[in-house]
Amino acid sequence: MALQETFEKQGNWLFKYRGQLPILVLIVGLGIYLLNVWKQGEFFSSISPWWIYYEFFCLLVSLLGVFVRVYTVGHTPANTSGRNTEKQVADTLNKTGIYSMVRHPLYLGNFLMYFGISLLTCNIWFILAFILVFWLYYERIMYAEEQFLRRKFGDEYLTWSQDIPAFFPKFKGFVKPALSFSWKKIIKKEKNGVFALFLIFCVFDLAGHWIRPEYIHINWTIIALAVLTGISYVVIKIIKKTSGVLDKAGR
Repeated sequence: MALQETFEKQGNWLFKYRGQLPILVLIVGLGIYLLNVWKQGEFFSSISPWWIYYEFFCLLVSLLGVFVRVYTVGHTPANTSGRNTEKQVADTLNKTGIYSMVRHPLYLGNFLMYFGISLLTCNIWFILAFILVFWLYYERIMYAEEQFLRRKFGDEYLTWSQDIPAFFPKFKGFVKPALSFSWKKIIKKEKNGVFALFLIFCVFDLAGHWIRPEYIHINWTIIALAVLTGISYVVIKIIKKTSGVLDKAGR
């Protein structure tokens, strides 16, 4: 099998299971973080007064990823930029808004979200390994996705993609989004990711405090945010199941 077909086949398989790899990476990252806290007590002792500020910095990086995802999803029509896993779906080709700056904004958002979490480990080798694994993993997914779009939209896709970078945005030539921003779509589609992000930070915080309470102090702001987003997640799930108040035609 030629490399072109191999890359596409691998990309489609990874696309289907793209929600599983981050869980594995997070488990490894949490283990390395706890080992660092336990073994490198002096290191964490020296940064102890600054730990909460560093934790907020990591959270800010992850929230930047959330912002990218929210902005992207909020301006897209139905059956594009979704969380589908079975197969590639694209009823239309998104070319405006953030898609006039970068071809894969959702994967950029994912990277920033996970990168902020990887920074919590304070382990440069894990951070570098995460970047490498993320790149190899999503490179195949992006390749498969672009093959699908190229076959479906032909010259329209080729013309659009010619001047739009795949991952690192260009900050000129921005085109206003074709659709208005939909908070209903964001509430429906992105609640999982927001809750999961605060929950992960909460787990790191509590686990570190459990291992070395003298160095890692509980960040009550993050705990409160995890609780609030968790309650919101449950409420939204109930609303979504029992009513159509969050439905919006074409979105």
